[in-house]
Amino acid sequence: MENKLGVFHIGRQYSLETKQPGDHLLYDSKDLVTHAVCVGMTGSGKTGLCIGLLEEAALDKIPALIIDPKGDLANLLLTFPDLRPEDFAPWVNLDDAARKGIPPEDYPAQQATLWREGLAKWGLSGADIANLRANADMAIYTPGSTSGIPLSVLKSFEAPKGPAAEDNEIFQERVQATTTSLLGLLGIEADPVQSQQHILLANLLNHAWSEGRNLDLATLIQQIQTPPFERVGVLEVEAFYPSKERFKLAMQINNLLASPGFAQWMEGEPLEVANLLYTPQGKPRLAIVSIAHLSDAERMFVVSLILNQTLAWMRQQPGTTSLRAILYMDEIFGYFPPVANPPSKLPLLTMLKQARAFGLGVVLATQNPVDLDYKGLANAGTWFIGRLQTERDKQRVLEGLEGASASAGSKFDRAGMEETLAGLGNRIFLMNNVHDDAPTIFETRWAMSYLRGPLTKQQIKQLTGDRPAPASTPPPAAALPPADKTVTGHAIIRYTDAKAKLDTQKEVFFTAPIDGNLNTPDWNEGIETEKSAEGTPVPANVAAKWQRAFCDWLAANQTLELFRSARFKVTSQPDESERDFKVHLQQLAREQRDAEVAQFRQKYAPKIAALEDKIHRAEQAVQRESQQAQSSTMSVGIDIAKGVLGVLLGGSKRSAIGGLGTAARGYGRQRQQSADVDMAKQNVERFREEHAALQAELEEKCTALQAEYDSASDDVETIAIRPKKAGIQVKALLLPNA
Repeated sequence: MENKLGVFHIGRQYSLETKQPGDHLLYDSKDLVTHAVCVGMTGSGKTGLCIGLLEEAALDKIPALIIDPKGDLANLLLTFPDLRPEDFAPWVNLDDAARKGIPPEDYPAQQATLWREGLAKWGLSGADIANLRANADMAIYTPGSTSGIPLSVLKSFEAPKGPAAEDNEIFQERVQATTTSLLGLLGIEADPVQSQQHILLANLLNHAWSEGRNLDLATLIQQIQTPPFERVGVLEVEAFYPSKERFKLAMQINNLLASPGFAQWMEGEPLEVANLLYTPQGKPRLAIVSIAHLSDAERMFVVSLILNQTLAWMRQQPGTTSLRAILYMDEIFGYFPPVANPPSKLPLLTMLKQARAFGLGVVLATQNPVDLDYKGLANAGTWFIGRLQTERDKQRVLEGLEGASASAGSKFDRAGMEETLAGLGNRIFLMNNVHDDAPTIFETRWAMSYLRGPLTKQQIKQLTGDRPAPASTPPPAAALPPADKTVTGHAIIRYTDAKAKLDTQKEVFFTAPIDGNLNTPDWNEGIETEKSAEGTPVPANVAAKWQRAFCDWLAANQTLELFRSARFKVTSQPDESERDFKVHLQQLAREQRDAEVAQFRQKYAPKIAALEDKIHRAEQAVQRESQQAQSSTMSVGIDIAKGVLGVLLGGSKRSAIGGLGTAARGYGRQRQQSADVDMAKQNVERFREEHAALQAELEEKCTALQAEYDSASDDVETIAIRPKKAGIQVKALLLPNA
């Protein structure tokens, strides 16, 4: 089936009565911004449904951050466009082959055939798999392990930035969650109000982050022993938490830092959500964070950090009505319980309440519905429900559905829903979408990814082995001459451009070598340095000359490079990278595309509805005419039988002839009614053809938008804005202090 714009092909409608599939089921991607929950017991097809949903997102170039506690979601990398047995061979589960009685050497070919035929039944092929791989990057990250791409989650506790730093409520949520997560990693269940450990660590984080400083664990250990403040509340630090007790906490963290396997937690790419969701070139990515290899405490720590980082990233995004990205978490059991408050719960609850405005869709899945906070999940607009294991599971799911319906202001038929849930089978799900008029039963589509099951660390390593290594640390800056033979220039540069609607300024510090004769510094030999206002002003007799030279050099060399899209008539921000600008353009393109598609569909909706009504009435006419024709046929038969029986039983000749005449006239009516049936059937067929042609015309116009918007992020030009000398203010020229 051809991929359609802004909709996810997730299956076919299914009749529980006839056990037969119906039309393809298309899920509007914008509905996912109101979040989704997927529940179903083992073997229900839950993983296949969710992988299919993520595949559809990738086809539509929507990135996803995927938290994978079991290792199933790494199957997203098992995509084989050629569908050859040798592609499947390294990944087949030979235990499955043994259970099915298939020789191991034949199993890869059997699985390749199974997948090829399974896809074909859904109108899919290897070309669709190739398209999936072309539209999105896929990567497996493994915090605390080098089996996948290492992910550094403990290198530093980075200070919040942007809205997360400016909003005190958000800031304090981040402090509390980070503190709870760290103590949980140490095996300490600490109450934020009563625990000395929690209060002290929270104060240390608050103190550093309020000043915009990051904290690493080594510094944190030092500050636990010697806090940078004298009081906690109204009590002196020593009275609140004696040094002897603080030393025990410092030792616990130090032991963690000194443990042999801890170095792996410090390695790898930084935990930055924007970098996980997009490649350096701006290509969307399905980023799978695999945590199956971790202990329960380590998992909670990693999940909490990821959720808080995602929350901070989310709040930095502009508002949108289109789906921007997906946060998917498999097996949410234990991370969103109904009573307890683990550090993972608050950021999840916040995103379920607020993420819609930012275009972030949260998708949560579990096979244990009894352990979910259904009051919190009432914010989820879509529920995918598969076969459930126990009556208790069913009742908890019904509670969640009832809450979601109440939040959406819609009616809920609990008895009817309970009966429906009882009839669900393998790969048969109920979709309750608050944006639809009624729930839908559907069969999930065949996954393009090979659903091999959980992958081992070695298999993840094998999958990741072909990826390029993360970008290396940039080379160190060029060495400066001795400090006593340099001058540092400090200036404010203003950049203005009416076309780009730009008016911004930049503070710069450059250090250049000077000779003993105090000749004008050669700023071409200088390098940009960190902010510094220390030093001695240059001698008055050279100050004016040096200042003019510095100003001239800045005007000639300090151009501000921005990125511009003529198509969207937007220009990047001064600190926006090319990757981030391309991501911005992709979102603009998606928003405009969705708006245009909605206009097309709205324009065609009355015509399509009118034809659907004609089809419905024509089908009723077929049924009515068929019943009349059947009744007429029976009547003719009866009249003939009466005439024949009348003769055989000695009735009058006139009566017999009259009966046969009535039968002849009835036969004429029967022929006319049969013709009416044929005409009604032809009307049905004609209206269906007109309906299909109208649908095809609509989809052709929508699809024509795809090529137009696919290249949106390629339409980028670099513009250089030179500062005017009048816009350069030299603040100081300083020689190093003696």
